[in-house]
Amino acid sequence: MSSSATTVLRVQSQTRREPTGRQALIWQLLAGPLDASGRSAPAQVLDCGGGSGTFAVPIAQTGAAVTVVDISIDALATLRRRAEDAGVGELVNAVQGDVEALSDSIGAATFDLVLAHGILGAVDDVPAVLAAIAGRVRPGGQLSVLVENPVAGVLARAMAGDLDAALQELRALTAGAGPLGPDAVRALCAEQGLLVEAEHGIGVFGDLVPGRALDAPGAREALEQLESAGAGHAPFRDIAARVHLLARRPAG
Repeated sequence: MSSSATTVLRVQSQTRREPTGRQALIWQLLAGPLDASGRSAPAQVLDCGGGSGTFAVPIAQTGAAVTVVDISIDALATLRRRAEDAGVGELVNAVQGDVEALSDSIGAATFDLVLAHGILGAVDDVPAVLAAIAGRVRPGGQLSVLVENPVAGVLARAMAGDLDAALQELRALTAGAGPLGPDAVRALCAEQGLLVEAEHGIGVFGDLVPGRALDAPGAREALEQLESAGAGHAPFRDIAARVHLLARRPAG
């Protein structure tokens, strides 16, 4: 690597602003897929519905090339500005398009890591969209999916005192008619030849901690550590507000 390239990467590392709060845990979970060791070329990343670059810009600052597909022109304009300000404008490709029609936006390109964070609950045909997204994961590559957890929705309704709504959601969930959840994502990944290697709860404790408790010195750091410690373990993972799944397409 040239001395100028080394300098650029050093500056990017020093100025990188990684996601914070609940997103910080997701960032930690992506550290493995983004590890540059052993790579002969920068990682190629696709962020489906990545908007203004909450993850795309920090990922680009690791040296990866990131393509963001989003329907919002305004969000993509913010993404471009943030990428330029962070010194990674040349590594971020902002593409206006619908994740339900990826071929129209990016052709047949495949990637080392594909992000689908919070978008599967907003599309009409989840199996078709996940199939299209999964098809962008090259052999040996990984898919990062973040979905709402319907179990947490039932608990939140009950804790808020809306018991009728909690009961209705629970009945729908047990009947298999509830909103998209991690079980459905796991099954859809398997249909597309992807193996779920890791599953973590995001936001296990945050909604349960009184806001005033976070004003104490070191409380926010302690909460992040608590979230990280409980994220991969049942039953904490199973009641988290959202669930992150990391799936891999076998290399051979």
